[in-house]
Amino acid sequence: MSSSNFSEPSPTISPKRNLGILNVFRLGLFNLGLGLMAVLTLAVLNRVMISELGIPATITAGVLAIAQFVAPARIWFGQLSDSKPLFGLHRTGYVRIGTVIFGVAVFLAVQAVWQLGSIVRANEGWLWNEQTIGWTAMLALIMAVYGLAVSSSSTPFTALLVDISEEENRSKLVSVVWSMLMVGIVIGGISGSIVLKNINPGGVEAGQIPLANLQAPIDSVFSFVPFVVIALALTATWGIERKYSRFSSRSISANREDSISFGRAFKILTASRQTGIFFSFLCLLTIGLFMQEAVLEPYGGEVFGMSIAESTQLNSFWGIGILLGYSTTGFLIAPRLGKKLTTKVGCLLVAVCFILIIFAGFAPAEMMTFDLSDTVLNQVIVISAQMLLQFTMILFGMAAGMATIGGISLMLDLTAAETAGTFIGAWGLAQAVSRALATVAGGIILDIGRALFTTPVLAYGLVFALQAVGMLLSIFILNQVDVQEFKDTTGKAIATVMEGDLDG
Repeated sequence: MSSSNFSEPSPTISPKRNLGILNVFRLGLFNLGLGLMAVLTLAVLNRVMISELGIPATITAGVLAIAQFVAPARIWFGQLSDSKPLFGLHRTGYVRIGTVIFGVAVFLAVQAVWQLGSIVRANEGWLWNEQTIGWTAMLALIMAVYGLAVSSSSTPFTALLVDISEEENRSKLVSVVWSMLMVGIVIGGISGSIVLKNINPGGVEAGQIPLANLQAPIDSVFSFVPFVVIALALTATWGIERKYSRFSSRSISANREDSISFGRAFKILTASRQTGIFFSFLCLLTIGLFMQEAVLEPYGGEVFGMSIAESTQLNSFWGIGILLGYSTTGFLIAPRLGKKLTTKVGCLLVAVCFILIIFAGFAPAEMMTFDLSDTVLNQVIVISAQMLLQFTMILFGMAAGMATIGGISLMLDLTAAETAGTFIGAWGLAQAVSRALATVAGGIILDIGRALFTTPVLAYGLVFALQAVGMLLSIFILNQVDVQEFKDTTGKAIATVMEGDLDG
């Protein structure tokens, strides 16, 4: 691949130029693409593996979580973008190359899933043998490549947001860019439900759909979407860094040949105790928000009787709620309450929403205890129960949006300009590893719940209840976060490191 495909002219332009609102939305196109990919991997692929192909939830969650477990590479990719420009730019080249790689990887992943699924169906259930072990290992390897590619693109992209913004306008920038992530999830959920709505005609139950019926429409989605995502990434980043980045003016090491090494960057990263405190908060926040990610679609299928298309569309309702939460938080709530208090309130509301999601599941469970011979009445009851879950997902999205915008705004404030990529890598590591743990934990807890309870809603409810507890614990840790202490300690560490460099 030649550098001419990714490089841009880099004339010297004043770093004081401000972004316009159109450029902010254009930047958000990258996150929109990530939202589309999230629907493919953690909605469609997850649902098909568990509900349609009969692959155990623990195996499914574990394989998909591999993409998050490679997250320690985020710190290295972040530091690399700080110190080693690619095609003349610190962030953009990494974003684009990573996007191409994870686009290819996601298509290869679904091909491995079909191979694994055909073996499971041939065995009439999951059996450990050479074939299942081999294809599971292959799928895990592909997901590892996918995760590394996402890390190499998303970490420099977030560092770019630090480079082009000021502390006072970051809440608004974050709200727009992360709103586009949810727009991607909404578009992906709606488009997926349309494309996949005829995947099980005739009311065929989950797990009984012929593999040929599954493969053709899903392959078409996994073939087309990656090309769209690559185009969005190119559009989002073109011209932004060279025109608007303040990295060179903020960092006294940016134009030095002996840029801050990984070892020195790590010393700056660990200089303040606030780094560890906020890292712990991000871990709990992420686990609390995403443990349901591996079980939400199966929850809709088992408890509410939803089809693949209908359960995939749950992401759209969640995304609509998050969009409302993002916009109101970034422009109205955070400027008034402050970033820290906004995050606390959001975490508390998320915990309440998980309790509501559990209660929503009891509605269809109770309805099923009645002998309802009236088919029309049966359909009305099922539709009402599904609408209740959809409304609850909107509320959950609004609360999650509030907690997320507050937390990300704090995250960007807790980032030193000298080593922005390294810090973003650390925060990305906290989120990614925690998301991986959350995905695996969701699958494991669901399997434990199924062993403990005969009623599906109780098994799924165990996952949601533990998430509520995690959100409450995250508030306790957030109380210890102090942005000013972080700035003072990290500033001294940077000065010490640079003085050491100058002294030789």
